[in-house]
Amino acid sequence: MRKLALTISCALALASCQRENRQVRPEPARVAVYSDAVSASELQPGPPLPATNVSNPLHGAAYDINEGSRLYQWYNCSGCHANGGGGIGPPLVKQQWIYGGEPANIFETIVKGRPNGMPTWGGRIPEYQIWQIVAFVESMNGKQPKSATSPRQDTIEQSPENIKNQVPGETR
Repeated sequence: MRKLALTISCALALASCQRENRQVRPEPARVAVYSDAVSASELQPGPPLPATNVSNPLHGAAYDINEGSRLYQWYNCSGCHANGGGGIGPPLVKQQWIYGGEPANIFETIVKGRPNGMPTWGGRIPEYQIWQIVAFVESMNGKQPKSATSPRQDTIEQSPENIKNQVPGETR
């Protein structure tokens, strides 16, 4: 009788136990194509569109910046852009960008590609990984908090005057 009661209570305890649902990584099914995130021109048909403000959802997240660094190597971004100082592709450690240096512009460049060399990665890389790469590229330019980034190697910085910390309220 005792064994039966113990067995029933164990079965009830196991049936009522719920495991914690953890999402180890975001759903990769959502592949980003922001058609209206970045405006290519002021000239638009019809009435003016409301301004969209797209910011990196992973800004300041140390784990995501580190993952962006890993993905930068893994997707062979360093094959063209070296360690940010440029090679076949343009340097990523700079103040002036051809297509804009805001997170939405960098995101769009990765997703849609650019003429004369930058391939389109939209549809091949999940959105969250693109944002991680954007976070890493921003960290190379001092646009991420110092507390979230590892020290940059001086080998990729030609001159200390090239890059100034652009995070408000922080010194370099």
